[in-house]
Amino acid sequence: MRALLVVNPKATTTSEYNRDLLIRALGGATAAGRAIDLRVAYTTRRGHAVSLAHDAAREGFDLVVTLGGDGTVNEAVNGLLSADPDGAEGAAYGAHRRPILAVVPGGSTNVFARAAGLPRDWAEATQVILAALRQGRTRTVGVGRADDRYFTFCAGLGLDAEVVRRVERARLKGRTSTPGLYVRSAMAQYLTETDRSTPMITLDRSGSGFPDEIGLASVVVQNTAPWTYIGDREIHASAEASFDTALDVFGLKVLRLPSTARLASQLLRGRPRINGKQIMTIHDVYSFGLRAQRPMAFQLDGDYLGERGKVEFVAVPEAIRVVV
Repeated sequence: MRALLVVNPKATTTSEYNRDLLIRALGGATAAGRAIDLRVAYTTRRGHAVSLAHDAAREGFDLVVTLGGDGTVNEAVNGLLSADPDGAEGAAYGAHRRPILAVVPGGSTNVFARAAGLPRDWAEATQVILAALRQGRTRTVGVGRADDRYFTFCAGLGLDAEVVRRVERARLKGRTSTPGLYVRSAMAQYLTETDRSTPMITLDRSGSGFPDEIGLASVVVQNTAPWTYIGDREIHASAEASFDTALDVFGLKVLRLPSTARLASQLLRGRPRINGKQIMTIHDVYSFGLRAQRPMAFQLDGDYLGERGKVEFVAVPEAIRVVV
């Protein structure tokens, strides 16, 4: 079995130590009775894992392993899916035709790996992956697509993405990515910079037979649950979201202080069901668009991608086989 290990050496919890142990473990492993022929590649810039995974798929590799955070996983998935023939996507092409994906958590939060059922600790996750490879055990999961970019667990337009942008700026200044940094960034963003008075987003469901949702202040789109983690605690916006269904949408109609404080309290307590008159949720929706009155902050899988005035979303079922 030909395998490519994609290492992000700058990921939060990735080190030379765990990288070297992983290389030795994979190099001596078997997958369904076949020896693994391992190649190792290191990312040197943002977006590099896209081209590495794309080339691996085109060259006929059987397995792509990532050691990094959610951003590295996102890039690898985009690389694997972009290698499909023109016009083919998801189940229409067949996940069995793409390399299998294995994810070793090496970032700060590792939402995708944990949502897929892997341990948070990289060493424990490696042991699970090695056992699954020996047994030929995989799970086929769907992903989402936002315009021309795929995502594995969530997307956000508005406040959610503004917080991601604020965290990224803090990290560029040398701050370490921790749960506390995210909480402090969310509070500071909401209190000092977010427009709380004018809901500007419309959820466009044209052609679906359902009415549009007008007057949303911030929107999160989930491909699975939970939305994210704070330490060991799951944070749920739409608890019904799943890799096995289409997309879930969680929208806030207003961002007034009292209602937002109640929402934050429910989220931080890890409640699976979020209640409130300001909340709009839709489960298992295949396609829709988001329209904003002005460009707003936008993120995919925890990476800030600039500002967007409109985004088209599509669910892509049965897209990737994941080692679990």
